[in-house]
Amino acid sequence: MVSPMIDISNLSVTFNRGRRPVKAVSGVSLSVQSGEVVALLGESGSGKSVTMRSLLRLHPKGTTMEGSMVVGGRDITCLSKRELGNFRGAVVSMVFQEPRLALDPVYTLGHQIEETIMRHERVSRKEAAERALALFQKVKIPSPERRLQNYPHEMSGGMLQRSMIAMALACNPKVLLADEPTTALDATVQIQILLLIRELQKEYGLSVIFVTHDIGVAAEVADRIAVMYAGRIVEEGTVSEIIKNPRHPYTKGLLGARVELAHGRDRLITIPGSPPDLANMPPGCSFAPRCSQAVQSCHSTVPSLVGTDANGQVACLQYT
Repeated sequence: MVSPMIDISNLSVTFNRGRRPVKAVSGVSLSVQSGEVVALLGESGSGKSVTMRSLLRLHPKGTTMEGSMVVGGRDITCLSKRELGNFRGAVVSMVFQEPRLALDPVYTLGHQIEETIMRHERVSRKEAAERALALFQKVKIPSPERRLQNYPHEMSGGMLQRSMIAMALACNPKVLLADEPTTALDATVQIQILLLIRELQKEYGLSVIFVTHDIGVAAEVADRIAVMYAGRIVEEGTVSEIIKNPRHPYTKGLLGARVELAHGRDRLITIPGSPPDLANMPPGCSFAPRCSQAVQSCHSTVPSLVGTDANGQVACLQYT
């Protein structure tokens, strides 16, 4: 059996700063095969970005991580600071949600990509500049020679995101992490970026984890979807199975709340209530206080993920 490119097992992440510890991720297990795209789907605060950033160990001091995270056969929880520096960018790269905050405002885009290449590979500045130009051409930035001399503030949001993608691919990583890369963009540019990511993923054979709160975006770019709620994965399966036959009440709620389904209705269907306080989690199923199907046992028993007849998984007492 072929080992997955990414194998996360029983990951828990706790932020210990402040008066009360916050367990943002609780017992998450997820695997991604080589060349596969998996979307992490859920509301803000569900633990999607925390799970993904754990793969680069980007959490602040005072964070406790438990479990294992194996990427390309290496357990990254055991990497030293120096090994981690070599790992970031060369094995796993990330496209951030807001490129204006991720890019350095005092250096040109070309300089930043060249520095990334020279940090990981023994090449001259000239060779790095040639590769930076080729990357800008690959991500379809118009007038790439001139744009390499631009500073981040001189670029539009869509062009900045393309630049971030170029930088992420600069050292030919095996894994690409995309943290809601289209959220701040208008609809037309969103589609362009999604198509670009999917095109480059196929060309480079990348394994991708794509974080989004939009199930339409997940359906456009992913092979599988993992639905997260309150730090746990509550359902996982292929895109077609999740959309056509959702099993968890939370997944059904996300699907029912889509704007395109509200046409002809007086009101948009919503999920009642609010996500739980991660520093003061309720007993039992974390979705039970918002779930119309909850019974007494849901408020006292935490459901485990169980297999479905479609080779997916769901964590719901009503399914069993």
